[in-house]
Amino acid sequence: MLEKLNCFVRSVRMKTATTMDSSTYPFNIPALKDLGQLDFHPRITFFVGENGSGKSTLLEALAMSMGFGPEGGTKNVQLSTTNSVSILHEHLVLARGIGKPKDGFFLRAESFFNIATYMDEVGYLQSYGGKSLHHRSHGEAFLTLLSQKFRGNGIYLLDEPEAALSPARQLTALRCIRQLVTENSQFIIATHSPILLAYPDAKMLHFSSSGIEETSYEQTDHYAITKDFLNNYRSRIERLFED
Repeated sequence: MLEKLNCFVRSVRMKTATTMDSSTYPFNIPALKDLGQLDFHPRITFFVGENGSGKSTLLEALAMSMGFGPEGGTKNVQLSTTNSVSILHEHLVLARGIGKPKDGFFLRAESFFNIATYMDEVGYLQSYGGKSLHHRSHGEAFLTLLSQKFRGNGIYLLDEPEAALSPARQLTALRCIRQLVTENSQFIIATHSPILLAYPDAKMLHFSSSGIEETSYEQTDHYAITKDFLNNYRSRIERLFED
């Protein structure tokens, strides 16, 4: 079935002739130090792992390799208010699919405020429901992207989209993502959310000190820890707070 689906981005690998200093960022991140070829799912690929494991760093590099700005938005938005962007994108080679996406967006929670401000400044609000994103809650603004801004037949890179979403809104986000997937869209998502990770038939790439390996939903710490806590929350809290 998967081979019949078009990938806008099929895989990524490090340039063979690249020279890297493994003692400097971002090549000192274990998961990125020996980056081999990563193949993406035609529809949903999740990046999972602990904080600092390299998920967001690689997602940022992928986005910049595709022509998105470092702080997110569409390819027409090229904001860069800080000098914290890594050089990883300069060392990557993307294998693209046959088709060309008609839409695209790079969402990163930490800089979404800047994107919203930029939209106000240029007055480009029609695709965002005709209302300033600053006049919505953080979660409402994120869902506006999924339900109104994203038009389908596109490539969407999302960095921790759950940061602004309640559990109920995460379920709504899943429905929006599902609809966009049926409209020939591809997602690459870095997340800690066990709710988003439950999306069926997605590919999960686990970032750790051992590198990047494919895993399953039930094998992720996000699933195991959340399930254990909800089933045993009283004893877990007591043990956590013991002197």
